[in-house]
Amino acid sequence: MTRIRHEARYLEIDGALGYVEQAYAEGACVEPPGEGVPVLCLHTAGQSGVQWRRTTEELAALGYHVIVPDLPGHGRSEPARTGPVEDLAQYAQWCQRLLTALELERPYVVGCSIGGKIALELAVRAGGELAGVVALAAEAGPGRVNVAGLRREMQDLAAPSRSDRTYLGTLAVVGSAVPPATAELIATMHRREDPAVSSADLIGWGTHDVRDALAAVTCPVQLVAGQDDLWLDVERVRRTAEALPHGQYELLPGVGHYPMEEVDGFAGLLDGWLRRLSRDRAAAG
Repeated sequence: MTRIRHEARYLEIDGALGYVEQAYAEGACVEPPGEGVPVLCLHTAGQSGVQWRRTTEELAALGYHVIVPDLPGHGRSEPARTGPVEDLAQYAQWCQRLLTALELERPYVVGCSIGGKIALELAVRAGGELAGVVALAAEAGPGRVNVAGLRREMQDLAAPSRSDRTYLGTLAVVGSAVPPATAELIATMHRREDPAVSSADLIGWGTHDVRDALAAVTCPVQLVAGQDDLWLDVERVRRTAEALPHGQYELLPGVGHYPMEEVDGFAGLLDGWLRRLSRDRAAAG
């Protein structure tokens, strides 16, 4: 039986403490891509690395070095010194500093929702330093959200209905193939979010745009959309993949906005995409 080693620590990044968990197999070797290949896993708006709780150990058992941070202001990480972050490029810069602090070379980056957009931002900024990117539930253009409404909401975040809206909104975007008990658990976990942080994240979702930079991305990118995802226009996700020099697109039937929480055995699915990225990078020279 493969033994998985877990580590958790705080790192000071940009003047604040960031929380990061790591997992890897002791004595395991999987080829390709091989033992210890780092995979940075990024969470969705307002949430934390806990969203990867059912993926981390299984992915580590496949031979990967899994890194799961809480972005600034999320989970156990301290807030950014400048307050809630509305520019997803700021999160991408934070991730670059995290990877440098951990001395990780040629990582894969996997993210969902704003995490997927941050992954695309990293592909634009530092594609030559990445093994590849998997962007779940994300497109290159601005996400579909009422930015003006969110800015107004930032003035009144104490409304008691906010937690209920998060809960019901999460249920609405979980895929039709997800068992009701699993959907209930996902929604219950999500209502823990900080309203100020999640609203700022969604402003970032609605304003982030890297469409003009896609042609220069050098690393392979896998775009993934859930067929039942009400947050996305899946055609825009497909077009993002087509605009990339080394882009792939896959649509998941019956899946919504949170594949890593909705799909049983998601680590195996992710492993398949990472292996494809490895082959694509080798083919590209």
